[in-house]
Amino acid sequence: MIPDVDDIDETQAPLLDHLIELRTRLMRCIAVLAVTFAVCFYWADDIFSFLVWPLTQAFPAGEGKLIFTKLYEAFFVEIKVALFAAFFVSFPIIANQLWAFVAPGLYAREKKAFLPFLIATPVLFTLGASMAYFVVMPTAFRFFVGFEGERGGLKMEALPGTGDYLSLVMQFILAFGISFLLPVLLMLLNRAGVVSREQLARARRYIIVAVFAVAAVITPPDIISQLLLAGPLIVLFEGSLVLMRFGEKRRAREHAEALEAEDDNDEAQEAAPAE
Repeated sequence: MIPDVDDIDETQAPLLDHLIELRTRLMRCIAVLAVTFAVCFYWADDIFSFLVWPLTQAFPAGEGKLIFTKLYEAFFVEIKVALFAAFFVSFPIIANQLWAFVAPGLYAREKKAFLPFLIATPVLFTLGASMAYFVVMPTAFRFFVGFEGERGGLKMEALPGTGDYLSLVMQFILAFGISFLLPVLLMLLNRAGVVSREQLARARRYIIVAVFAVAAVITPPDIISQLLLAGPLIVLFEGSLVLMRFGEKRRAREHAEALEAEDDNDEAQEAAPAE
């Protein structure tokens, strides 16, 4: 049976509307990112000075230097710094645009369920990035710089390259920021019914091993960074189990109240006099 043209038009119109809305919101995201990139590029030197602070703490006062061995390296470092900063500055607006596109397709209860995760995501990422910046990087850089000295009558000096240092800083910040989103991932999987708290508790020993393996892969090859990442992740995992326990109790209580309300409604209908 060939569908009517009217039926096809009716099914295509909503899809086209959604695609147009998606294009509009993506263009807004790109425009916001471009504007923030321009602003951050103007302040790129100050932003990079902020990122250099952990390395400055690793050297004795007045010592230490950053070098670049390619003539264009410093320029591209400023571009990377501006892009890196622009993404963080514009992320709230970009996330708001994505949420505004997705939210109309969700029920009120689903929106209420997702709201805590939307709030927790930037908070946890910021906590992870802050730990990397204020604790992990100064500690790791002091460890690395500690290898300076004299070997075989020759002076061995730490002369980090500008581009290499920026890549290392970005690796630290992204690794810790994204890793600290572990509770959000576990809570979403639990809310979706993919995994239960009991399953995660039984797999605790394997998850701990996996945490140390992931920490070894995504951090620089030193034991200090790995331990400083694996430790908080294990704490976050255990905290997620506690939150799951409270969440399961609350959902069980709400389910029992719903069943009780349904039973009361049925009894009221049965007791009502027949018209």
